[in-house]
Amino acid sequence: MGNFKKIFFASDRVTDMEMRKAILGGKVKPKDKVAIDACIGCAGCSNACPTEAITMIKLKTPEKLMDGWIKKEIPELNSEKCVFCYYCHDFCPAYALFGEKATIHPNDVGKVEMNLEQVMDKPFKISDDKLSFISQFLSDKTVLKKRNND
Repeated sequence: MGNFKKIFFASDRVTDMEMRKAILGGKVKPKDKVAIDACIGCAGCSNACPTEAITMIKLKTPEKLMDGWIKKEIPELNSEKCVFCYYCHDFCPAYALFGEKATIHPNDVGKVEMNLEQVMDKPFKISDDKLSFISQFLSDKTVLKKRNND
């Protein structure tokens, strides 16, 4: 409530006037929550979300990421339902399996640049129990094919 009072009722000295005008004018743009280009569309984030704040939206045109993997949908995060548990981030295979920056984040995903085919083509090592736990949230298990069993 403190920020609300400052923005709407406080004097010019409390809130930066430029910021105040932007907020009151509806010109504040929310930060990106999903890195759409880097997302592989596995639905791990959506399936792991305890509040169902993430829905998978079908792409108008499916995108081939590599042989055997076609991205058909992308996540959309509803910030009003989100409780910031970070399950979406933690279960994103880019992060959980490949050690890359996750492609979804409740606050601000930031800039995510990666060559999906290159990342998904490299083998990964992960314990069986962790892999089993993560894989239960993936709608499409294709990403698991590069597991290195050494």
